[in-house]
Amino acid sequence: MARKAKQPRGKKMNPTFFVFCEGKTEAAYVDLLRRSFRVPVEIIARVSDSNISQPYIDRCKRDRFTTQDDKTFLMFDLDVPGMLEHLRKVKDAILLLSNPCIEYWFVLHYKDTQKELSSAECLALLRSIDADYAKGTFSTAMKKVLIDSIEDAANRAKAKEAYTNPSSTVHLLTDEIVKYKN
Repeated sequence: MARKAKQPRGKKMNPTFFVFCEGKTEAAYVDLLRRSFRVPVEIIARVSDSNISQPYIDRCKRDRFTTQDDKTFLMFDLDVPGMLEHLRKVKDAILLLSNPCIEYWFVLHYKDTQKELSSAECLALLRSIDADYAKGTFSTAMKKVLIDSIEDAANRAKAKEAYTNPSSTVHLLTDEIVKYKN
């Protein structure tokens, strides 16, 4: 039987952002945000699309202290058919979905593009902008752009229709983090 984390007495606890994501690139990006903005983020990575469900999320949170103000985010790519419908079944989760992939969100930090893209085309586009890019790692220069241009990327993403190709709703997390810091 799992124990619930003990609640600290007399302390007001800050809300935690729980981010469930599918791969090492998403986890590396969220970790970059966590370290840059110094916010309480729990990253639960390597969740395949078939494993993400309300019971799975509840099990992951069971051993951690939680507050009513915590937020749950699901960060996945929409290059898999049926993914959007599957993720919408999870209640009270904010969907951070990139179509076709997370690299599109990174491209938005540099420029806007309207053209429909495959995952391979999106990766090639990002590598044409930053030749050193590799999945799951960021160069020092790219880290700086990803942090310094968050507002530009968010504005570009907000101008797109969510879940269409190309689009990204990762700005929902970055907006929450910036709001939390202020």
